[in-house]
Amino acid sequence: MIRYSLSCEKAHEFEGWFSESAEFDRQKATGFLTCPVCGSGEVSKVLMAPAVATARQKEGTQALAVSAAQKLAMSKLKEAIQEIRASSEDVGERFPDEARKIHYGEAEARGIIGQASPVEVKSLIEEGIEIAPLPVLPDEAN
Repeated sequence: MIRYSLSCEKAHEFEGWFSESAEFDRQKATGFLTCPVCGSGEVSKVLMAPAVATARQKEGTQALAVSAAQKLAMSKLKEAIQEIRASSEDVGERFPDEARKIHYGEAEARGIIGQASPVEVKSLIEEGIEIAPLPVLPDEAN
């Protein structure tokens, strides 16, 4: 995982964790990366000091990397994602069309998952269709 210090156009600072460096660019381009304080999509990386561990510090750093609370939160997040996947229909690339049909009452209301391009995501949101990305967790990226 890669941790970036981030800032929005209103100077709110926060952290973001990404599976790889290209993931930041992908999330920013798709509009999924927003400021948790104001919701702005104008997010950029902030210069941060590198974290360099000496051999003596390495064991302590690794032990602190994931606390018990973080492990519990990650476990609950994994369970929630599994529940969403199990109770939803995977419509694949038909996602934008199916989401519209459900929204406009042309298809039965049900949970769906699938893929959409950044342009399609923006269009769905502009139409008032509520969607949310499912995060890719570290175990899933390996």
